[in-house]
Amino acid sequence: MDLRWVYITVGSKEEARRIGKVLVTSKLVACVNIFDRMNSIYYWDGKLQDDTEAVLIAKTTRERLPEVFEAVKQQHGYEIPCMISLPIMEGFDPFLKWIEKEVEPG
Repeated sequence: MDLRWVYITVGSKEEARRIGKVLVTSKLVACVNIFDRMNSIYYWDGKLQDDTEAVLIAKTTRERLPEVFEAVKQQHGYEIPCMISLPIMEGFDPFLKWIEKEVEPG
């Protein structure tokens, strides 16, 4: 199975928890880790931004990515949310099998 590590930024820990619960309870992802109070520096609308955000890291399958992205977009407060997927190339086999078991086929 083609497993993915999905990186998502949001405006607050509360938003991260809300989105994370939606993703896990709908079986789109096996689990979500949340890192709070990450500093982000970027340009938006031509202005330099220096904000505090939260990061979600979700583990899922490539097959479910379109649904994951759509679910996040529906719950997200940003106009253009940061959502990227990276392939999981290697890992502890029992953990990788657990991801496969927890994520329901699309």
